[in-house]
Amino acid sequence: MKFRANLVIGGVLFAGVVVAGLFAPWLAHTDPVMDANLMYAEEPPGSEFWFGTDAQGRDIYSRVLHGARISLTVGIVSQLINTVIGVALGLSAGYWGGWWDDIVNGLTNMMLAIPSLIFALAIMAILNPGLTSLLIALGLTNWSFTCRLARASALSLKSQGYVQAAKVLGYGDIRIMLTQLLPNMLGPIIVIGTLGMGGAVLAEAALSFLGLGIRPPYPSWGSMLSDARDQITTAPWISIFPGLAIFLTVLGLNLLGDGLRDILDPQARTRRA
Repeated sequence: MKFRANLVIGGVLFAGVVVAGLFAPWLAHTDPVMDANLMYAEEPPGSEFWFGTDAQGRDIYSRVLHGARISLTVGIVSQLINTVIGVALGLSAGYWGGWWDDIVNGLTNMMLAIPSLIFALAIMAILNPGLTSLLIALGLTNWSFTCRLARASALSLKSQGYVQAAKVLGYGDIRIMLTQLLPNMLGPIIVIGTLGMGGAVLAEAALSFLGLGIRPPYPSWGSMLSDARDQITTAPWISIFPGLAIFLTVLGLNLLGDGLRDILDPQARTRRA
């Protein structure tokens, strides 16, 4: 079935990126920062340098593998921050309603009106470029979709019989939200979190490409693409391999999220069929 193919292909691609990031020091031939030799500058791919070398003579294969660590860190941590913020706001707004729901809705609409990348650019312009600043910027700019989803789920679930039974048993509001509502909305949240990780990887690459993310010489796929602009015609492999890494990572996460959606949401699978 199609959704199983998406799940398998996406899972394999994402697992490959995870393996590359976790075992980069053992899979790479050289140090991605220190091992620079101008005598081997812009060497094409071959038996010694599988992906070729850049303008400083650094092994692109090694830099791509170590760049996976940065992309995975940014994707997972920033999306985890987004998920916590979105679920906390959306769940509480949907359950409590009233003035708190109005505030959360207004804040969510404001976030949806501003492109997340523009908002992240503004935050990075204030903070110093670096991994911590990047996690803060991306972790605070893409929670609105999760918030909307959590709010809609809370509105539909809070009138269910088991929630009313929990109230009769004396459960407090926080306990009801955490034990009765949250477990029943985890499926869609996992799906949107998986898809959001792909967006975070792209956003990190874009910010690093603009010089507002991970600064050279540390290996980031976006900064590698930025460094390769001047050699796009003379040494195209410098940009091809980090660009291919971004493409495969985002493709794997999108396919994985699509497959998870079909498994965790049978109604969506029925509608698509």
